[in-house]
Amino acid sequence: MNPGRGIALKIASTFVFTLMLVCVKEVANRIPAGEIVFFRSFFALAPVIAMLLWQRQLSGALRTNRPWLHFSRGAVGIGAMALNFIALAFLPLPEAMMIGYAAPLIVVALAAIILREAVGLYRWSAVTVGLVGIFIILWPRFTVLNAGAVADAALLGAILSLASAVCSAFASVFIRSMTKTESTGAIVLYFALSASLLSFVVSFPLGWTMPSPTDAALLVATGLLGGIGQILMTTAYRNADTATIASFDYVSMIWGLSFGYIFFRDVPTASVFYGGAIVAAAGIFIIFRERQLGLQRKRQRKAAPPSPR
Repeated sequence: MNPGRGIALKIASTFVFTLMLVCVKEVANRIPAGEIVFFRSFFALAPVIAMLLWQRQLSGALRTNRPWLHFSRGAVGIGAMALNFIALAFLPLPEAMMIGYAAPLIVVALAAIILREAVGLYRWSAVTVGLVGIFIILWPRFTVLNAGAVADAALLGAILSLASAVCSAFASVFIRSMTKTESTGAIVLYFALSASLLSFVVSFPLGWTMPSPTDAALLVATGLLGGIGQILMTTAYRNADTATIASFDYVSMIWGLSFGYIFFRDVPTASVFYGGAIVAAAGIFIIFRERQLGLQRKRQRKAAPPSPR
């Protein structure tokens, strides 16, 4: 384990994933969402397969005991991507990203409801505070319902971005369940495969546009950056435990604000800035609390008397 390296790789993954979203936002007004999801998934296979070959884990990644669960996770995952990509056409990049920070909060609630995980008062309180932050971000969009087509489109984008966060949370719950029987390589590989197949099948009925050379390059870059980001993130978790590096997800807030201004001249409103800060603080608290509970459970296991044989 190398925590310093793990943190550096995690930060690098947030940088690469944000660059991917920049590419998506650039083409989102011209290319249908299903087509973008296909390029994102299909071209991500190249770096993912290269990583598995380099680690000599490709044959192991192809073995799975739960193919339908992979397929279900793929369906939820492409739903999350498609909704997020459509939202990026209507919203500033920082706002879409900060609404997406609702996903870890929703995961806590879903883990309690679906996986029957014990969630105490501290984490429920943090979820509540985080959702207040999401409400602060969204509220201005709901107060301009009749302000014209642009405002209505932004409201639709905000709703779609929140729906994407819900789908992402469901995908995370799938992954939590899958990690009990499936390898990391299988989870990553089968997601890219299932998402590529499903998005290809769905995208043609919903519309397919022949991209210009520039748009085609951006679409390919979307997939390659997504795959590279996945590799960096996976390697980060190999070098440090989840509790050490999970909070560095919120470094993407810096990239989102910076790239949003540099590439699109997006300047976040006060509600986005303060609401995003509240959501990030709630998410970091949940990570810190889960780390405390993990250490507590570890101490309890060590203190427990050995079972009789």
